[in-house]
Amino acid sequence: MKDSLNISPAIHVSFPIALRAKVGNRERVVVVGRTVREIIEALDHDFPGIRFNLCYETGDLRPFVNIFLNRENIRYLQGLDTPVFDGAILHIFPSVAGG
Repeated sequence: MKDSLNISPAIHVSFPIALRAKVGNRERVVVVGRTVREIIEALDHDFPGIRFNLCYETGDLRPFVNIFLNRENIRYLQGLDTPVFDGAILHIFPSVAGG
């Protein structure tokens, strides 16, 4: 029997229209991971190339990408190392600028 501490939580990830083509035109997908960084790795495994839209090659979050864990911006939590919990919702938003 597996130890429940080793089971990664299932996280719902919500995408804006601008990124949906990268994830098979889905509004939301479910992936597993213990931190936001692991969620991004799982997304890139399932949808190769999506990490490039979210992070630099160094692994740092791009400045024009905002990720919210439920209603809190991960930049004000622990960044990409923010722990996630089963059933949480990550919302990914690209910054919008214009005039």
